[in-house]
Amino acid sequence: MTDILASLAKPDAIAALLIALAVFGTVISVLLPYLQTDKLETRLKAVTDQREKLRKQSRAALDNPKGLRRKDDSVVGNISSKLNLAKALEDPNIVNNLAKAGLRGPGPLSAFYFARMTMPFVGALLMFFYIFFVNDHGFAPVLKYGSLLFGAAAGFYAPNIYISNVAQKRQQSIMRAFPDALDMLLICVEAGMSIELGFSKVSQEVGSASSELAEEFGLTVAELSYLPERRQAYENLAKRTGNEGIKAVCMALGQAERYGTPLGDALRVMAKENRDMRMAQAEKKAAALPAQLTVPMILFFLPVLFLVVLGPAYIGFKASQASDEASVPSIEQSDTNWG
Repeated sequence: MTDILASLAKPDAIAALLIALAVFGTVISVLLPYLQTDKLETRLKAVTDQREKLRKQSRAALDNPKGLRRKDDSVVGNISSKLNLAKALEDPNIVNNLAKAGLRGPGPLSAFYFARMTMPFVGALLMFFYIFFVNDHGFAPVLKYGSLLFGAAAGFYAPNIYISNVAQKRQQSIMRAFPDALDMLLICVEAGMSIELGFSKVSQEVGSASSELAEEFGLTVAELSYLPERRQAYENLAKRTGNEGIKAVCMALGQAERYGTPLGDALRVMAKENRDMRMAQAEKKAAALPAQLTVPMILFFLPVLFLVVLGPAYIGFKASQASDEASVPSIEQSDTNWG
């Protein structure tokens, strides 16, 4: 053992050991970059693969004959096509209104035109049955037949009212979840994801809070994959939702795509504006509560308050009045006896 230590302590042995360590370190430093995996390259490859996958899915959906643009072969669709209701009851805004309500394709459009044709007759028939067989309320003949016209008009506008209500509820559901979805989209973009992959990821996460918003993001991902201009996909998203906040976000995304500005900066600014907008809406509703509560308080609260405050006094007054009336005959009787 002593001989080994003595041999290692020699200058020649020390020099050989240092040279061996230097050679080993040089070899490791040269080979180490080839042994390690490039995380950035792996992420970029994953983004590229995901984009190609989404593109293939969108192409397959377009090539599928059972897609959104298929012909409506239902009974309602055949009737609408034979009667040419789309031309007779043409409405330039109905396609956008149906899209805002989440109703897409030829089926809902044919059903809308069919309902708009049949509902006036249904409304007039119901009003006729009510007026002439249930209760006419003493109406004159002119008012009776006028009520039939009113029923027909109500039936004609009933589909539009229904579509407007569905679209309004859908927009409310979208706007409740949109600020949080925009924050998640900002996180995805800043993490290195593409905008398509970010929309796809957010649509999966936000589905539990708003299935309508998840559906819109899914359509946007498909349109970003196959439309020739990505700006058109953002404009379509703004038209389908019909909300000013989403329109501003889509405009900012389109400008970022056009001029090459960072998407993260645009999304960060729009996320802050949407949070401020949501806070302003909450403050507006809170400020309107006193005016809205005035009539319910007058109708429901003040009568009960008056009853509680004045009820005991009224009962005491009636009791004292009854006792006074009871004491008057006894006084008169005593006066008679004295007389």
